[in-house]
Amino acid sequence: MKPLFDNLSIQISKMTTQTYSTSFSFGIHFLSNQLRNDIYSIYGFVRVADEIVDSFNGFDQKILLEKYKLETSESICSRISVNPILNSFQEVANKYQIDHQLIETFFNSMEMDLAKVFYNNETYNRYILGSAEVVGLMCLHVFAEGDKVLYEELKPYAMKLGSAFQKVNFLRDLKEDYQMLGRVYFPGINMSNFTCENKRQIEYDIEDDFKVALLGIKKLPASSKGGVYLAYVYYRCLFNKIKKVPAQRLLTARIRLNNGAKIRLMLNSLVQNKMNLV
Repeated sequence: MKPLFDNLSIQISKMTTQTYSTSFSFGIHFLSNQLRNDIYSIYGFVRVADEIVDSFNGFDQKILLEKYKLETSESICSRISVNPILNSFQEVANKYQIDHQLIETFFNSMEMDLAKVFYNNETYNRYILGSAEVVGLMCLHVFAEGDKVLYEELKPYAMKLGSAFQKVNFLRDLKEDYQMLGRVYFPGINMSNFTCENKRQIEYDIEDDFKVALLGIKKLPASSKGGVYLAYVYYRCLFNKIKKVPAQRLLTARIRLNNGAKIRLMLNSLVQNKMNLV
């Protein structure tokens, strides 16, 4: 029976989320129950594409990504896939009528990761649009629960939140991206001479993104506000920790929040949300 396979598909997307990201798993747990599986499905879909370009060294990553992209399109059109991750994602894409252009833009950024791209301001913004901002918009379709007016109102805020998260990831993963993957996303930055002033300029940009994003979080429905706010608080705290670290240390260590800190953030966010402080 297909419902049994559909349920398996969702469980695999959930397991993928929990395996790769404890922080997003915490955030999803604070969404209303009817929204959780849809966000697990989006995260699972995005995560697999990211793994293809980041982790599948020694395989033909270009071919694998092309196949994944084609199978994504086919699954949405046919409303089924034998790939459980894509089967759960197509259900969400069809349920909320997610614009196919968002998915295309996402894959465009994943394709950029297959080459050693020298990022200028234009390609940097284009990469963030596809790798983070449109993912925020996919999730916003779920958070708006089919309300097109609310979706349009909150689009710029969702994009800013996705942008902030991605830029914090860039700083957190600076060592791995540069030394292992040969990537430098920030335009005009010489990693052999990454200075505190370079870091401060990036931080100013992230601060602006966070400031705008919070305005949008406050306008979300109660069904999603708590979970999105928790993800915001987690990334905000990670960002604050990164800000205290000298620029050159980011090239030698990956800055993290331990699980104890994550649990404290979770509890504090829950209290603030329940008291309508957000």
